[in-house]
Amino acid sequence: MSVLEDLSSIFLLLILIVSLQLAEGVGFMSVRSEFEKFPLIAISKRIKKANALISREMQWSLYIVALLISDGVMTSLAFSTAYYFRFVLFVQYFDQDATITFATYQILLYAMPFLWLVIFAANGLYIKDNLLGGTQEYSKTFRSATTGFLVIVIAGFLGPSLIFARGWLLMTWVFTFIFVVISRFLLRRIVYGLRRYGFFLTPAVIVGANQEGRWLAEQLQRWDTSGLHLVGFVDKKTPVTFPLFNDLVSLGTVEQLGEIIERYNVGEVILASSAISTRDYLLEIFRKYGVSDKVNIRMSSGLYEILTTGLTVNEFAYVPLVYVNKVRLTGTDTVMKLTLDYLLGLGSLIFFSPFLLLVGILVKIGSPGPVIHKRLVMGLNGKQFHAYKFRTMVSNGDEVLEKYPELKDELTRNHKLKEDPRITKIGAFLRKYSLDELPQLFNVLKREMSLVGPRMISPEEVSMYKQFDMNLLTVLPGITGVWQVSGRSDVSYEERVRLDMYYIRNWSIWLDLQLLFQTLPAVLKSRGAY
Repeated sequence: MSVLEDLSSIFLLLILIVSLQLAEGVGFMSVRSEFEKFPLIAISKRIKKANALISREMQWSLYIVALLISDGVMTSLAFSTAYYFRFVLFVQYFDQDATITFATYQILLYAMPFLWLVIFAANGLYIKDNLLGGTQEYSKTFRSATTGFLVIVIAGFLGPSLIFARGWLLMTWVFTFIFVVISRFLLRRIVYGLRRYGFFLTPAVIVGANQEGRWLAEQLQRWDTSGLHLVGFVDKKTPVTFPLFNDLVSLGTVEQLGEIIERYNVGEVILASSAISTRDYLLEIFRKYGVSDKVNIRMSSGLYEILTTGLTVNEFAYVPLVYVNKVRLTGTDTVMKLTLDYLLGLGSLIFFSPFLLLVGILVKIGSPGPVIHKRLVMGLNGKQFHAYKFRTMVSNGDEVLEKYPELKDELTRNHKLKEDPRITKIGAFLRKYSLDELPQLFNVLKREMSLVGPRMISPEEVSMYKQFDMNLLTVLPGITGVWQVSGRSDVSYEERVRLDMYYIRNWSIWLDLQLLFQTLPAVLKSRGAY
């Protein structure tokens, strides 16, 4: 049935092109109804129906009200649960003299949740752009819970009459974060379900169908949580035509932007700045739509290849200048990732040290040659270093490979072999469960690698990243990463590049924790391990 539908769609497109050539003067109005047959445009109609039932502004208002109620209830529950754990359930494990009556805590239990809501609001947890973002929302929630914790600590320091148990305070901090995150996670899942019916989706168009515009479209389409539904491109040079990229069509020229916004109820207009030929043309777009209440105008930097490092605007002699950061992580982000690497890296090294010794002995017994293999790879800012791995191949691997020219060609293309004759018996086991990579914990402690990061590559592979090579070198390579939990070697090289770019562009400490949590099941399944 799907094949028939695809054929019918192509047939309709052919009719559309022919009609354009036969009736050139008919214009935009004569062909727009044909575009509604595209799946992406059909979703736009669903969004329009949802907005007719409940306006887009009202949808978000209702969601924010639901968040306020949920946060208030969860915060109150966190305070009460912490009191129950500290003074009822586990009271025997604490100082008995520190037990205080419930009446002493009543003012905190009833008043503090309101203060927490104020802190949440101050951290932007009720601003639309910060919602439904997953790890970004978790980060702000953690920061808010920590701020509230410090407020009570400071209040206790400044007000000697305010007495509370430290155990209760610590549990309040933990429970507040956990309960609020769980409630927001559940609400977010409800919103994701409603999006299938057109709610909480904002139609968007990209102005500019050049390479930058298509890169932007690829990133936005793969980020399902963005809440943007890309309708298509608006391009000055490209007329209404066949799909340009991933079923996204050219809806018309820039002169027809106003009509396109009205027709498809567009709420977000994204400008690919490198596609805008003149400054006056750009200003004209902002002049027309920049102050509109119905549509937001957003502009890319025009530096998409290096956008992952982040841009900082500084003023020199009152002149705003854009500074491109040399690395992706700066400030507190660097400190948090460094702390995570050293705490888990050093702890894992101590825990696995007997196992590392045993594996080293087995590798030495299994075949002649060194226990550790050093692979020259690319590091931060292009600095090369040797990554450590347990040797999993025979020492004369090049000689063995010469006997298999077809495998040699495959290795040149993919830098991986599914059936590699060079691998030893113990090496096959180590690779299956990624145990050969455990010595890279030493690279982590040397700050050459991170526990989580993009896949490390050799200098010869850099060219395969094409325009994204400079992005890859803005963070430390990782022992695990998105590619590890997504199928490892079963993933095509192009997909590996995309996964690495996704990680770099969307990094947060919560994403690192999520990937670490997903790594163990992925390794045990051993999918794509060879």
